[in-house]
Amino acid sequence: MDFTFCTTGTIRQQRGGAAQLGRLLADTPATAGVRRLLVVTDPGIMRLDLAGPALADLAACGIAVTLFDSVEPDPKAQTVQAAADLARDCGAQGVIGFGGGSSMDVAKVVALLARSDQPLDDIYGVGMARGQRLPLVLVPTTAGTGSEVTPISILTTGTQEKKGVVSPLLLPDLALLDATLTLGLPPAITAATGVDAMVHAIEAYTSASPNNNPISRQLAVQALTLLGANIRTAVAQGGDIDARENMALGSLLAGQAFANAPVAAVHALAYPVGSLFHVPHGLSNALVLPHVMRFNAPACGPAYAELAPHLFPDIDMARDSQAIAADLIARLADLNADLGLQPGLRSVGIGADDIDRLASDAMNQTRLLVNNPRPLTLEDARAIYRAAL
Repeated sequence: MDFTFCTTGTIRQQRGGAAQLGRLLADTPATAGVRRLLVVTDPGIMRLDLAGPALADLAACGIAVTLFDSVEPDPKAQTVQAAADLARDCGAQGVIGFGGGSSMDVAKVVALLARSDQPLDDIYGVGMARGQRLPLVLVPTTAGTGSEVTPISILTTGTQEKKGVVSPLLLPDLALLDATLTLGLPPAITAATGVDAMVHAIEAYTSASPNNNPISRQLAVQALTLLGANIRTAVAQGGDIDARENMALGSLLAGQAFANAPVAAVHALAYPVGSLFHVPHGLSNALVLPHVMRFNAPACGPAYAELAPHLFPDIDMARDSQAIAADLIARLADLNADLGLQPGLRSVGIGADDIDRLASDAMNQTRLLVNNPRPLTLEDARAIYRAAL
């Protein structure tokens, strides 16, 4: 079996590690000599002062910081360009992405653009970026996107279409998991991002990509074991640091899995829901997950059955694989409800009249649809959206 597996150079899990960020940079070869940084984050992070201890430690270590704190959900291409311009103007020698998937995705592309002569429009797609980037550190504050270990950045263009930049150049030099940063996440965000991580693992395990590999599959299994065992606790008892840490690690492992065995139709159908109706990415995935899985089950029922006991250890395995798969899908739908996630697309303002546009946009996600275990047509997409209403 031929495959390539790439991931972040250094991964560090440390409770309270963000408050020692300056010292951690000194211990990381790629960032040891960096004296001027651009820190990319969002207004919510600053309002909650989550970045405060990290910024204080950077200052104490003599590192000059320029702050870009204007990242929005589903970040726009112009936001990335503004941050890249700021990085050049301040002479940044490195970039830190501090926040959720949006901030990390912006930081990844900024680190590239700030050192490249390529315009942003030229690097959309797979393997289009070239050259070098600035040293890059990512610090997630949610447990869901896995962006800290993926070579992918998802941006929203001027047409409201989501496009991906996919390149090994986007993998950071250091990913820092500090579960204390996730303690204040509200239950709804904890639930949606946690299900997002589950989707990453499920789609990686069943990916039709020729690079689907045994490392990704094992990472997906371990991710689902951690996520399934801890998501209810993390949502219901947000101060449980052990559950939070397990969710963060599960999210990272799922990120490593899908970074190498790419995701498919769940994401392809979720992206238009997010970009057109401003639904958070994790929730968009959760809303379409069971319906895409039902569509895919005829093609990958045995693989779903293999995953089932890792998510739900009490599931009855003394049945044929399609029955186990159907039970898994039903339980995932029930889990969404138990976690308080919205029950369908109508709950986020989407109606039957929107289905054609959603389906048309979803079919543009060819980078993702090619990885789906069952070929999906425009009419299939419409049927899945109708079922998800």
